[in-house]
Amino acid sequence: MDKPTAAHYIEQLRLTAHPEGGHFRQVLASDQVAGNRRLWTSIYFLLARGQVSRFHRLTADEVWYHHAGGPLDIWMISPDGELSVKKLGLDLAAGQEPQQLVPAGWIFGSSAESGDFSLVGCLVAPGFTFEDFELLDRETLMAAYPRHAAIIQRLT
Repeated sequence: MDKPTAAHYIEQLRLTAHPEGGHFRQVLASDQVAGNRRLWTSIYFLLARGQVSRFHRLTADEVWYHHAGGPLDIWMISPDGELSVKKLGLDLAAGQEPQQLVPAGWIFGSSAESGDFSLVGCLVAPGFTFEDFELLDRETLMAAYPRHAAIIQRLT
């Protein structure tokens, strides 16, 4: 078998376009419910080289797991305005980690900087609903965080 491509994973995993960028599909969800939400949900998420996941915010914690392809940069702005980047990948010697946490309420986006694509899994707890998803626009972010202009322009 040839080396798998982004198109291969998109087709085989039946991924569809995500509003924030890239491709996804929810694949797992807890059978347990608290209130009107599942305890957790999990998706596959794929970014091809050059694609970005635009800056957004969730009201729940999200744990990211690297599955295949190149590393993924997860850019985060904390509630106090500090910018950080986490490298999601399998090359531990290069400072990558196979899983990362994005805390609830943090602004975040991601980019595939090297490799042809990055296939990851994302687990949200309590379970994801689009009502808890806020896609952020460039104007709002630039007004709030002008010192992060370069990455805001890239991920909006």
